[in-house]
Amino acid sequence: MSRMLLSPGRYVQGAGAIREIGLHASRIGTCALVIGGKTALTLCGEEIRASLAQKEIPCYQECFQGVSSQLEIRRLTGIAAANRADMIIALGGGASIDAGKAVSHEMKVPVIVIPTVISTDAPCSALSVIYSEAGVFERYLFLRKNPDCVLVDTNLVAQSPARFLVAGMGDALATFWESDTCFRSGKPNPLTGGILPTLATRALARLCYETLLESGLQAKLAVERKVVTPAVEAIVEANTLLSGLSSENGGHAGAHSIHNGLTALASTKNKLHGEKVAFGVIAQLVLEGRPKSAIKEVQDFCISVGLPLCLQDLDIIDPAPGDIRQVAEATVADGETIHSTWFHVSADMVEAAILTADALGTIYKKAIG
Repeated sequence: MSRMLLSPGRYVQGAGAIREIGLHASRIGTCALVIGGKTALTLCGEEIRASLAQKEIPCYQECFQGVSSQLEIRRLTGIAAANRADMIIALGGGASIDAGKAVSHEMKVPVIVIPTVISTDAPCSALSVIYSEAGVFERYLFLRKNPDCVLVDTNLVAQSPARFLVAGMGDALATFWESDTCFRSGKPNPLTGGILPTLATRALARLCYETLLESGLQAKLAVERKVVTPAVEAIVEANTLLSGLSSENGGHAGAHSIHNGLTALASTKNKLHGEKVAFGVIAQLVLEGRPKSAIKEVQDFCISVGLPLCLQDLDIIDPAPGDIRQVAEATVADGETIHSTWFHVSADMVEAAILTADALGTIYKKAIG
């Protein structure tokens, strides 16, 4: 069977990189629709417009409404078509990026992704996550191709709340463990159409994990002080490029399915994607019977940067009878990536893993005071 590596057409990262958007846009289009949240558009909308104007590229800007739902994607696609945009610039966090990539997919036009927060590895992937209007996970939209360009201005990242960068670390934390699960199982990766991962994918996943452990805390401390350091640059690359490439090419497994299951509980609505994924990693390790040392290493990292260790950290406090069962059943729904595991996974097994991970996290936190 063939092996393949999917990637964006171009990846650009650095302090002040947003000033180069006109140069990169001029390679792929002549009229842009910029899609971003209100904060992102206020922060850098004019700078984008000015850079595009230097290359004589007109642009229209539209405020993303907050949820990457089918209804919102349809609305934005209509605006892009009405303005005859031949490229999309997706600006902001994971949800607006997912929506922007989906619009480019519907329009069959190029897309440039400019994340202003690094809270997920969504920027590089050929995937959009679709939610209901209420914010509950519905499905994955598999795109025809990866973004044509991903541009990350680390100055913008450093001005965002550190919580977003930490959540991105939580998402990236899953990369090594999920890709390792997929490698062990040998099951087809739906993200690549069943093609096997390359050696580069395995190496990127390991490098991503090692970078998190080495630079995660330093990067968090720097961003809390609104400054860019080598650790920030390293973690931005780990959260975005290393995690994006290795998770897409290596595959998802239990952690992301557990995240999807957790979205069924309204109490988790205010928790970020990567925060829920981080707890999902610990539950996945329990489910798979990984060594105690591996679980401890992940717990140590999570506590150092402030990622969830137990259900209470996800605002699941005294869950009602059946709540965790509901999460477990959603986790093992048909099509969920937890079925990439090398053994059959049932709702009973997931429920047990979640409750055990919660107990381990609670004991760990009590032990360290």
